[in-house]
Amino acid sequence: MAFDEKLAARLREIFNKTGQFTEKKMFGGIAFMLNGNMCCGVINDLLMARVGRDRYEASLALPHVRPMDFTGKPMKGYVYVEHGGYREDVDLKVWVDRCVDFVSTLPGK
Repeated sequence: MAFDEKLAARLREIFNKTGQFTEKKMFGGIAFMLNGNMCCGVINDLLMARVGRDRYEASLALPHVRPMDFTGKPMKGYVYVEHGGYREDVDLKVWVDRCVDFVSTLPGK
C-alpha cells in the first residue's frame, strides 16, 4: 500500500528541525515516533494524528477530521485528517504540535 510521499516529506521537514523523531513503516504507511511512541503518520493520503483521549472529541469537531478507523473500529485518541485540513504548511504544523504536545506527556519506550 502506497502512502503520500509528499506529505511524508513535509512532516520530515518539520521533524528534522527538532532531531527528536524517528520514522517507522507501519500500517502500510509511515509513522513518526517520539521517544518510541507513535506521534503522527501518513496512511494513504491521510494524516494520522495522535491527539489523545482528552482532545479527541474536540479534534473530531474540526473540519476535515474523522475518526481513525484503521481496523474498522475507531481508535480513541487518534484521528485522520484529510488533505483540506493540512493543505497549508501552517495547518500541518498545528497538527504536528497537537500530536507532540500529547505524546510528550507519555513515558518513553
